[in-house]
Amino acid sequence: MIVAIDGPAGSGKGTVTKEIAKRMGLINLDTGATYRCVALASIRNKIGLEEEDKIVSMIDDLKIEFKYDENDFIRVFLNDEEVTNEIRSFEVNKIVSPISSIIPVRLKMVDLQRKMAEGKDVIMEGRDIGTYVFPNADVKIYLDADIEERAKRRFKENKEKGLDVTFEKVLENIKKRDENDKKKKIGALKVAEDAVIVDSTKLTISEMADEVEKIILEKTGEK
Repeated sequence: MIVAIDGPAGSGKGTVTKEIAKRMGLINLDTGATYRCVALASIRNKIGLEEEDKIVSMIDDLKIEFKYDENDFIRVFLNDEEVTNEIRSFEVNKIVSPISSIIPVRLKMVDLQRKMAEGKDVIMEGRDIGTYVFPNADVKIYLDADIEERAKRRFKENKEKGLDVTFEKVLENIKKRDENDKKKKIGALKVAEDAVIVDSTKLTISEMADEVEKIILEKTGEK
């Protein structure tokens, strides 16, 4: 079974996906984290966004893995080094969307994501899971929220991580990211025709998870 959760940055899809994976025993494959690993590797190797050929060729040397720790929390590893927190840095946030817009990068990463999901009951979140990566997913949900609320959530996350970034910069970054994600030639951010839309603006994490779980059970006939 494949459950696809799509939506813009800060909509809560990452948090909800983790919660649903725990509740329903699904494997959480964080596709966004794979692109973040590519972005982090580009920064470390001092490869600029304009050097697309170098970014694409670098991917072949990357080893990306997801491992559950003793608390069932997913840890992200890049070339055997844990980068769970580092891939969420402001520096990575600034370039991950442009990098994921590079078509050869997109094609390579989608192929990787599909292989990771083979033969498993998975839940995946991103921008184009239900429209491009897995257009035949059993359940498709589009999680959305007001842009101001999404910026508040990201700002709070940055504060908790000790990142000194103003709310205005976070809001500006999300606006740019939304615009870039919607204009991608492949895998643009949009609502799949058969997706159920959930507005998370006024919902708590628990309420979001309850709503998503209800939709999954209804779609899979397990009411």
